[in-house]
Amino acid sequence: MTTSDIPSPVGKIIRDHAGSLPTVDFTQPAGEAALAAPDSVSWQVFKNPVSLFIGGTAAVLLELAEPRVRSGVWDHTTFRTDPLPRMARTGLAAMVTVYGAKSTAQAMIAGVGRMHARVGGVTPAGQVYQAADQELLDWVQATASFGFLQAYHAFVRPLSLAYRDRFYAEAAPAARLYGALGAPTCEAALEQQFQAMAPKLERSQIVFDFLDILRRTPAAPGPLRPLQALLIRAGVEILPPWTRALLGLGARYGLAPWERPLVAMAGRAADRLVLKSAPPAQACTRLGLPAAYLYRRP
Repeated sequence: MTTSDIPSPVGKIIRDHAGSLPTVDFTQPAGEAALAAPDSVSWQVFKNPVSLFIGGTAAVLLELAEPRVRSGVWDHTTFRTDPLPRMARTGLAAMVTVYGAKSTAQAMIAGVGRMHARVGGVTPAGQVYQAADQELLDWVQATASFGFLQAYHAFVRPLSLAYRDRFYAEAAPAARLYGALGAPTCEAALEQQFQAMAPKLERSQIVFDFLDILRRTPAAPGPLRPLQALLIRAGVEILPPWTRALLGLGARYGLAPWERPLVAMAGRAADRLVLKSAPPAQACTRLGLPAAYLYRRP
């Protein structure tokens, strides 16, 4: 299936979203492996732009629940003043981590590590923090993995526990490079990490400010605007119930029952979409595989 096969406005939304990322040539160096293999669960999950948007929203909400991470994001990034480039850079980093040649991913992650080493401060409550603190890196890695996987599982196709555990295990090499040495390697470990972090999480007005910024930011032009609001609510919907209660994200922030099938329709459509200029297809080309390799798998 190509973009022309997807009914409008879904096809246009996905094409516009894919074209919004900065340009990186994922076809080079020819033949060089990525940190994860082409037959991995990760390569399947990260190819879907709809579930990535949903999962990224959920991940940031969980990150902002941790006061030290929240201060680091809010005080040391341009998200409040210039969110679109920041979102594009974050999306590109995820693509390079999963689909980029190993040497490219290692160089990028090293650069992120150098940046984290320079970021630190004090939260409004007086907690001293450093972005390179392993506990914070573990939390960011865990929330990202949870968000992306859960969005795919909920709105694209259900994955067995074995496949979900594989996804977390596949992220371990990249997590170690980022410094997240204690990041979960299976779903049970993720649950343990959530339980351990729960006493440190808290409600904040910044969570609502983030959602407001995300609603107002044209992440993609035209028809994406109404769908974007739906995908933001889908991101809230997949949060664990206890975190939604903690953050004050009641029913009106999530999906109405009739909206879930619409999100799932968009997610399933995106999962059959071959974008030859997008990182998943380019990475397949780099490894001598057909551009549609990921889209032929069951």
